[in-house]
Amino acid sequence: MQKITPFLWFDGNAEEAMNFYTSIFKNSKIGKVRRYGDAGPGPKGSVMTGTFSIEGQEFMVLNGGPMFKFTPAISFFVNCETQQEVDELWEKLSAGGEGMQCGWLKDKFGVTWQIIPKALGEMLGDKDPQKSQRVMKAMMKMIKIDVEELRRAYEGKE
Repeated sequence: MQKITPFLWFDGNAEEAMNFYTSIFKNSKIGKVRRYGDAGPGPKGSVMTGTFSIEGQEFMVLNGGPMFKFTPAISFFVNCETQQEVDELWEKLSAGGEGMQCGWLKDKFGVTWQIIPKALGEMLGDKDPQKSQRVMKAMMKMIKIDVEELRRAYEGKE
């Protein structure tokens, strides 16, 4: 087990969430699942806690009830190599959820993700402040990040 593990609180749909996330990411799997018994407090047989991993990152889930909700104050940053990867992850993770500004989305469970191409960080980190500012300005207008549009801004061809 890794030293620090994100722990996600769900309201009865932790198993659905684990299945959803592991169906989206290629290098993922469900680990241990513990179910409620006769003593509850959840329905007998439903998931109490579980673990799953995505790209070597372990997560824990709990069906804890309706007391707490996810907010964008915590999000999962996904570093994507290509626009195709951005597009695929965006389509799958945003299904039933909503797109937000600058490559952020909220999935159908309310969990916030940042689907960010590696190229964005490279362009924003350029030593030429005019180039990086053009990229920042272009990104601020986007919901899903478009690498080609960022490149046009980077090159001054907006």
